This record gives sequence, C-alpha cells and structure tokens, in this order.
Amino acid sequence: MPRRTPRTTLDRLRTSRRLPGFLKTASICVLVAGLLSPLTQTAAAATGTAAANDYCGGRCSDILPPGENGNATLAQILLNQAFGTQPAHAEDQLGPYADLATGYKGLTDATVNTFFNDASFGVPADQVASTEKPAGRGDVTIVRDKKAGVPHITGTTRYGTEFGAGYAAAEDRLWLMDVFRHVGRGRLTSFAGGAPANQGLEQQFYRNAPYTEADLQAQIDNAVAKNGARGQQALADVKAYLDGVNAYIDASDSGRYFPGEYVLTGHKDSITNAGTIEHFKVTDLVALASVIGSLFGSGGGGEVDNAVSLLAAQARYGVEEGTRVWESFRERNDPEAVLTVHDGESFPYGAKPADAQGQALPDAGSVAQEPLVYDRTGSAGTAAAKNTTATTAKTALGSARRGMSNALVVSGKHTASGHPIAVFGPQTGYFAPQLLMLQEIQGPGISARGASFAGLSMYVELGRGQDYSWSATTSGQDIIDSYAVELCQDDYHYLYHGTCTPMEKVEQKNAWKPTTADGTAEGSYTMRVWRTRYGPVEYRATVGGKKVAYTTLRSSYLHEADSIIGFQMLNDPDYVKGPQDFQSAAQHINYTFNWFYADSQHTAYYNSGDNPVRASGVDSEFPVWARPAYEWRNWDPATNTADYTPASAHPHSVDQDYYVSWNNKQAEDYTTASWGDGSVHRGNLLDDRVKKLVAAGGVTRAELVRAMADAGLADLRAEDVLPGLLKVITSSPVTDSTAAAAVGKLQAWVTAGAKRTETSAGSRKYADADAVRILDAWWPLLVKAEFEPGLGSDLYTAFTSNLPVDEAPSAGHGPTGSHAGSSFQYGWWSYVDKDVRAVLGEPVRGGLARTYCGGGSLTACRDTLISTLKDAAGRTAAQVYPGDDQCAAGDQWCADSIVQRTLGGIKHGRISWQNRPTFQQVVEYTSHR
Repeated sequence: MPRRTPRTTLDRLRTSRRLPGFLKTASICVLVAGLLSPLTQTAAAATGTAAANDYCGGRCSDILPPGENGNATLAQILLNQAFGTQPAHAEDQLGPYADLATGYKGLTDATVNTFFNDASFGVPADQVASTEKPAGRGDVTIVRDKKAGVPHITGTTRYGTEFGAGYAAAEDRLWLMDVFRHVGRGRLTSFAGGAPANQGLEQQFYRNAPYTEADLQAQIDNAVAKNGARGQQALADVKAYLDGVNAYIDASDSGRYFPGEYVLTGHKDSITNAGTIEHFKVTDLVALASVIGSLFGSGGGGEVDNAVSLLAAQARYGVEEGTRVWESFRERNDPEAVLTVHDGESFPYGAKPADAQGQALPDAGSVAQEPLVYDRTGSAGTAAAKNTTATTAKTALGSARRGMSNALVVSGKHTASGHPIAVFGPQTGYFAPQLLMLQEIQGPGISARGASFAGLSMYVELGRGQDYSWSATTSGQDIIDSYAVELCQDDYHYLYHGTCTPMEKVEQKNAWKPTTADGTAEGSYTMRVWRTRYGPVEYRATVGGKKVAYTTLRSSYLHEADSIIGFQMLNDPDYVKGPQDFQSAAQHINYTFNWFYADSQHTAYYNSGDNPVRASGVDSEFPVWARPAYEWRNWDPATNTADYTPASAHPHSVDQDYYVSWNNKQAEDYTTASWGDGSVHRGNLLDDRVKKLVAAGGVTRAELVRAMADAGLADLRAEDVLPGLLKVITSSPVTDSTAAAAVGKLQAWVTAGAKRTETSAGSRKYADADAVRILDAWWPLLVKAEFEPGLGSDLYTAFTSNLPVDEAPSAGHGPTGSHAGSSFQYGWWSYVDKDVRAVLGEPVRGGLARTYCGGGSLTACRDTLISTLKDAAGRTAAQVYPGDDQCAAGDQWCADSIVQRTLGGIKHGRISWQNRPTFQQVVEYTSHR
C-alpha cells in the first residue's frame, strides 16, 4: 500500500527540478489530471504502541531535517517545482531545526521539544497517523506518528520485523537508495544523468572502491563466515529487509505511486507504466555501505601530498631544518590540542619513528596523478566535465576528509538530576532527501530508535536503546597507507615479492542521454582503475630514477560489510546493558569513528577502526616500498586482513567528567591522519563551553543544548584567533583611519560574542555584518602575507594542499559544495595563533619551527597585518561574496546559508547558517533495567 494513509490522489504523484517552462504553468494541472488513477487508500484502525521498555522518562529527543518523507510521486514533484507545495512530512523538521539558531538563548528543559521531536518509544493512541501491515503480513506493523511521520516498526518475528524495516525504508527513501547503490558501483550517470555533479560523485567513490560484483559478494561471504551465529543472523536480517524493500517496489509499481524521479529519468513511463524498477539484492547494500564508509569512516590518505610538501620544505631549508619545519606544521602530537580523553591517559599511535625505514619519497617534480576517466565523448569532453574530474580527485585522494559531527556528554556527577546528559549527532550534510532516515524498530532481539543511512536501515545506526543512547563522530586516525610498487616490463606490471605481476584492470563504462530531470547533452566515458595487491594505483612517479606506481591500501577495503555486526549488537537489548558492552559492540565496527554512550548512570567513549599494526620503523605519514619488510604485520593480500591494534590501544574511557568531540584529537599521543590538530580547533568551541558548565555544576539538558547551539554560531577565527591579531595591531596606536575603523568593528564583534547570527529571526541580515565581511576578506590575505614570504611560494603552496587556509561557511566543502553548514574543520588558525603569540613573546607549547609574521619582528608583523586589513576593509560585499547558483553577489546571509542539496525532485528553502549535527539527540535517562 502507499506510504501514509489516507491520501488524496494528488498526494500520490511526484518529479525533478529542471523542467521545461510549459510544465511550470497552469498546464501542469492538465498533466496531473492525466496521471490520476482511481486508487483510494484507507488507514488501518489507529492503535497506539506500548512503551513499557522505555527508561528515558520523556527526556529523549531527536531531530533530522528536512523531514522523514523522502519519496514523492510525479504529481507531487511537479507541484513542488511549480508552486512550492510540499508532500506530507517532507520538510516539517526543517523549521524547528532552523529556529534553534535564534531561539536557543531562552531554551528550558520544558521547551526542548519545541526544537526537537519526542524520541520516546512508541506512539500514543491520539498521535497515530496511520497503521499498516506491509504486504498484508500478520507478523509486523508499521505505525506512523502525526508530528513527523516516523515509522515505528513492531514485529512478532525477527523476519517480520526486518521485512517491515525494509518496507518502511523504501516508503521513505526508495529513490535515494537507488541513487546510492548506483554511486557505489560507479554507475550513477548511466542511471540518473550526466550532470557534472553526478560525474563527480561516481568518480569520487569509484576511485577508492573499484569493486567487481565478485568482490561485493565475497565481502558478504567473509563477514558471515567469520562471525558465527551473529553473522548468520545478519545475513538473514539483510535478506528479510530486502524482501521488504522489494515488496514495496512491487506494490508501488503496480499501484503507480512509486517515486516520480523514475519517470523523469526515463526509467518508467507515466502513461503506460512501462519500464522497470530493479529489485535490490544483497550486493547492492555492500556497494551502498562502501559509499557511506568512504564519506565518513575512512581516516588516512594523503601520504604522497605529505611527501611533496616535505621535499619542498627540505628544498627550502635543507634536509634537517626542512624536516623540522615540516613536522612543526604537521602537528602530529600538539601539546595544546583539545582532547576528547583529557584525563592524561596516553594511547600512542602514528608517532614519528626514531629511525624511519622503507620510505619511498618521489623524485622532485615526478609525481603525476593516475588518470581515472578515459574515452570521453560528447558532453563528457567539455571543460566543465574535466574540471569536475580534477576537483573530485583532489577530494578523494587527500587526508582532509569531511569529518563532521559533534558530541557533548556530561557525567551525572555534574548534572542537576544526577543522571548523565548527552547532546550528540552526526553532521552528514544537508540533502533533499536526507541521507539518514528516522525509525523505531521493536522485535525479537532488536529494540531501538534513531537514524540509519537509507538502504542500510535494518538496524538503527545512531540512536537509542531501551535505557541507553549512542552516537558517533568521524575520528580520522590513519587506516590507509601508500605503497610504492616498482614497475617491471611496462607501466602495468609491478614487482610483488620479486615476481613481475600484472596489474588488474577494472573498468566501468557509462553513457547518458538528456532526460526531463537532467538535460545534460549525450555523452559517455570509461572509468578505469588499475589494481594491485597493495590496492588501487593513485599516482605515478619515479623514486631514485626508478618508475613506480603509488597505491592506496585501506584496512576497510574489501571489508565494507564487516561493521554490520557492531550495529546488530548496539540494537540488541540483551547485549548492551552497560558501558563495557557498548564498547565491546563498537569494537566490531571497522570504520574510523568516535563512539559515545550515555545511560542513567554512566557515560563512555570508544574509538573504533581496524588500525593496522605497521612494520617497525614505518612512518605512516609517507609512502613506503611495497616489500615484505614494510607490509602490515601478517598481512594477507587475498583477503586484505592483517594484525590490528588491540582494543586496549584505542582511546577509550568510562565516566570521565565530560567528553567533547568535533573531529578533534582523541587523546595524548594518538595521531590522526588529517592536518590541523593544533592549538585552535573547532573542538575548542565545545570544550570551552562545556568545561565552564561542568565547573559550575548542575548541568541541565537545556544548558547543554545551549552550549552546542552557541558554539554552532561562533566564528572560530573571531573567537580564538582574532583577539591575538588585534593585540598585535593595537600594540601601537592605529593612526590610519581605514584600519582604525576596521579594528573598531572587529573589536566590537569580538566583544559581542563573535557570532555569525541574524539581527533577528528571519531578518536575513547579520549583526556585525561589516566585521564578518572584513574578517572573511582578511583571513586569506593575512595568512598569505604572514607565511608566504618566509616559507617561499613553493612550500606555502604545498602546505595549502595539505591543509586549506580557511573553511568559512561560504566556502566550498568537499563533496557537498558550499552551503553545507559544517565549517571551520580545516584551516590555518592554529598556525596563525601560535605564530602571533610567538611574535608577542607569549608562551607557546609546540610552536612552529620558525616565526613568520614580519620575520619575528612585532613592528613588521603589525605593518603586515594593518596593510592586509586595509585591503580587506576596502573590499565590497559583492567581492567577498561573489554569488553562485543559489545567491546573488553581495548577499552575505545567503552566501553562508544552508541548502538542502537535491538528490531527487523535491526542493526546500534555505535556512540560516548553523554549524551543528544534521541528526541530533538530546538524552537524559532517568532509570535503568
């Protein structure tokens, strides 16, 4: 049956965005009328579900914009495109989410659910919107609530429970699931059209996970085989889940209420219903998992970029001094970095070896990126298409991965109730529909509510159980290494243990034609990856004159399905009964995440990931020779398995006074792969606020939400770096009128709290707008003027490849582009902070190897800052915010604003910038089993 009932006939029909003009006039009504069919659905009798197993006492809340309903029929899409109308529950969580930015200061515990959903188990009888028995089954019921339309799935059998989960997932996200199974296989353009964004998306993931169908099946077989009864149960759950997905496909196809995108992309005919929506199979879920794992849980990479910048530093300063300079910018173990585990416990990982072994640094100027795209025809050969490929490759190969997500967890020792409080969630970007979906699942061996990635929702991945909640942030420790394989015979053979071995060629050929949804002209190309036993080839170079290929080996490569066991455990109320059980479950997740836990008595933390045990002397920062002596310990190339560091070596903790994480450093001596874990990190925005709350004591849910929201509006540069810059400038009277005026505006902004926030709700104008504009213009100018003269242009450019200079809200953000919300993760704020403090003569722990601003002279540094500040102050809003496909030039608020990037036919309005999780929980359990 269709998704929510009862529905009008118009509610059943859906579409895309770039529609011809005639579809956007009154004639749309004629088209819609022609699409109507006499299908009338009635809701089953509304009955509430019991919640006797809920120990949260009404103090669990969550939110996930824009809305639960991510499917729309053809007519709904057409109406949305023409008139802006929204399907039921498509964006009803977007408003409350957005409103927190201006409403948080007056928040109380009693008003938390003004901005969040009640995440209690079950649905009160008077809040039931619909009840259905999917495919007429008697062993599962899906109840949807009135407020948000969240599916509450209750089964009497395990099979029925999972069948219902699959059916509900397809009701809410079928088109999105289909998109991402094609992304995971590198076939998006052939499925959805050749738009540059589609090309970039499939190229990004195919480069890192070029799997064949046999590879995908082998991952399933291996995950099941090595996990005994739990492995067998996971496979049974997946099959039941897929049966539910496919049952909905059949029902929506025959009932003609399937997502309208299938019509707009040419897969279905709106008149005859000809065409096919392919059933899902188990390997589809592995392909989908590879996308999610690569986006959010694969720390590492960037070894070749690291080598290039090290060589540039050595060329500038000599080997010894250049290495010292490089290490100071790398900040592997900065003593001033904010930590998640801050009790002094050390967890050594990724440290610089005393005597590095096996390094294979390229000859200067010899590195060339391995091409991915070949045989371009038609629109694939345009300059825009080629630029997309280049940009995507940089994103895919670097170590600066979009970490996202944050967590604030306070021990019950410091709360008003005596129970722990947590405010946490993942930043997964903003999409329409959202990548995640909400659900509650209750059945034999499963009892949970929360968010799951669409198509992988056989279990709740981030959420709550009966008396505990859990969440994650991306951790980024290094599970990826680069090997230099020596070439032999030709460019496609390499030495493996002394034998000349052919590389394996893996190809995906894609072609597309214009459709109603995507008018990109006809085109095609082939993606080609050369695989070795040490992973896919990413670069070519010479080392000491020898031709080599640099490969990338990821510990989770060929193991995308393994983490399912950990999620199964987290959903099992008979498994998780306390913090140690939670940590044990998280140990079964091989992706790189920080996991957080709270129940009524305890808090806990665990850092997951298969951290390979490297050979003695190997420095994971740089490429090493592909030789037995430098391989991971007990590495088996056939299965890509090795020895991994034990759980005790991973940062972990129970009942620390508080935990914060915003993709910052986990613990002392634990090195992450990305650069920027220094004295200023966005994690400081959380740590400073939570530390004050804990010191005062009596923390409440509202106070912790306010701390998160306040940090989410702060400009990190203005709060933590700008005061030092102004201190240098005002070390002598500022006589220049332009500079003095700019200093006055910046100082007033800092005094007011350094927020990027509207003057009032809905004004679309920033308070302190001039100061915000000045800093946005000034930051890249001052960084370049401060560091490039000392570093030299080559080294400065190389370092900016390792770590971008800035990540203001209006900047581009990796695969999600601009308007992505998540900001201030990567930038040179720590370098500027340490350098300016050194110029001022203030103490600096773990300082840079040299002082750069003004060559160390306070007077010269001040002159540099004033000169660049005057330049910045003179730049207009139109110059600072040049406009894009969303905003007019000079519109500062719009430049920062968050856009729900369309992955289907329904579009939503922009919301004011916030730097906060996409899905978020607020929890405080009052009792325990």
